[in-house]
Amino acid sequence: MATTTRHYKNKVYQSHFLRRSFRVGARVLHETLGNLSHLPAHLIDIIRRSLAGEKFLPASDAFLVQRNLPHGHVQAVLGTMRRLGLDSLLASKPCAQRDLVMAMIAERLLYPCSKLATTRLWHTTTLAQELSVAEATEDHLYQAMDWLLERQPRIEKKLAARHLSEDCLVLYDVSSSYYEGHTCPLARYGHDRDGKKGLPIIVYGVMTDGEGRPIAVEVYPGNTGDSTTVADQVEKLRDRFQLSRVVLVGDRGMLTQPQIDKMKIHPGLGWITALTSVAIRGLLETGALQLSLLDETNLAEITSPDYPGERLMVCHNPLLEEERGRKRRELLQATEQALTKVGKQVERRKKKPLKEAEIALKVGKVLGRYKMGKHFLYIIGEGKFQWSRREQTIEQEAKLDGIYVIRTSESEERLSAADTVRSYKSLAQVERAFRTLKGMDLRIRPIHHRTEDHVRAHIFLCMLAFYVEWHMRQALAPLLFEDEELAQNRTRRDPVAPAQASDSAKTKKADRVTPDGFPVHSFDTLLRELATRCRNTCRIPSDPSGTTFQQLTEATPLQARAFQLLGL
Repeated sequence: MATTTRHYKNKVYQSHFLRRSFRVGARVLHETLGNLSHLPAHLIDIIRRSLAGEKFLPASDAFLVQRNLPHGHVQAVLGTMRRLGLDSLLASKPCAQRDLVMAMIAERLLYPCSKLATTRLWHTTTLAQELSVAEATEDHLYQAMDWLLERQPRIEKKLAARHLSEDCLVLYDVSSSYYEGHTCPLARYGHDRDGKKGLPIIVYGVMTDGEGRPIAVEVYPGNTGDSTTVADQVEKLRDRFQLSRVVLVGDRGMLTQPQIDKMKIHPGLGWITALTSVAIRGLLETGALQLSLLDETNLAEITSPDYPGERLMVCHNPLLEEERGRKRRELLQATEQALTKVGKQVERRKKKPLKEAEIALKVGKVLGRYKMGKHFLYIIGEGKFQWSRREQTIEQEAKLDGIYVIRTSESEERLSAADTVRSYKSLAQVERAFRTLKGMDLRIRPIHHRTEDHVRAHIFLCMLAFYVEWHMRQALAPLLFEDEELAQNRTRRDPVAPAQASDSAKTKKADRVTPDGFPVHSFDTLLRELATRCRNTCRIPSDPSGTTFQQLTEATPLQARAFQLLGL
């Protein structure tokens, strides 16, 4: 093969020819077999190397892919955990238990399942390889959970040092999950928020910072009242976290008057909560609350001698007023229909009239189902049942539709009326945490663990997984159905009016495409998309030693953008 070069008008031209040489007598002659100049450079290079004796194989014969494991989602989750320093939060020095706990937290985000299933499933991704836990069994995981539970107080203290400070806002709420089994002493019958009838429950309270980032979790028996858990949180804030000045935000069922009286013992501990509907009616009856204050505004601050040293913020939400009125009308109508049905049953029983107790039982079921007993008068006797509406109580309740009252110990210099209402509404962040813990993301329920310690460790493990997911959601918000302006809007929007999504969030949800042209995802589908980036284990067939090497598939533009947002 020959190459010639010529210069013409300040340009260089190369020509490539395929030639053969042969001898005729004493002379060496050259014959051009073909002009290769029109071929691409890489083909010309292959022809030159072939003529030089180099051998080539088809790409399919160069190496074989022995195994293919999803890796991208593991890379995202583990990368985030390490960037957050979660490994150092668990333990300052590497150890087998720390690796196992890290793997369980990651698996909770990738595919939440039982501990036995965890030891099976992490072999279907690169997670077991990344954390060197391939040989771990279910028993090893339970031993690691025991190790984690012992370290829970120290881990929570480190989280508090990171995200809580003096004069900060602390959110707290309680939820419950049903329990499958009868062996755990924590499983008791109580107020079930999951709607699973006939199963015992386990109660747990989650404490977060003002942004909804989880800090600590406490587990209680299923028959524990919400308000009785507050004392533990006060002790945790003051003694364990060493915070002398914080504001605790809890709903009206949590921060009841007895709990507030106990909190007043600690001067540096402030609180924000709401009044019950009964307490609001009391303000109206005593004249402390004048509804005319809300004729031109939706927020008014009042005081009452019944709440000395406190500020009361009265709020009026027209949409909430309409919703409550509609719901009451529907419940009243359903109650009337059911009571009418009971009345007809009583009337039909002429020969053998229904007894008073039987009628009372039927009426009780109706009133208990629709919760409208306070709005009805009824007379029950042997074979006799009469009822009527209590229009006066209905009218009195309707006056307070859309009205709620926030109460706080904080002065106006520390928190304005608007900021106080906004702070109370921040409890929605804790409610979101419960939805994530219970939903498809982390699936804290159903709980199957047999011992009390394993149940506590399981719930703490789920809280740590939510801690990681919280930060991932914040970072990946541009690719998710998330309102990226929500944090800023919370501080400046109308504190009483219903929250509205930003224009950018509305556009993203309508178009389902980001401004960069990427499809908008949920957190779950984005992890599935990242999982398509795989780690391939390859082998060269011609190598008699059977040596293997690993090759990572190239990231797609969407995957590259996600890793960039996560800082990986």
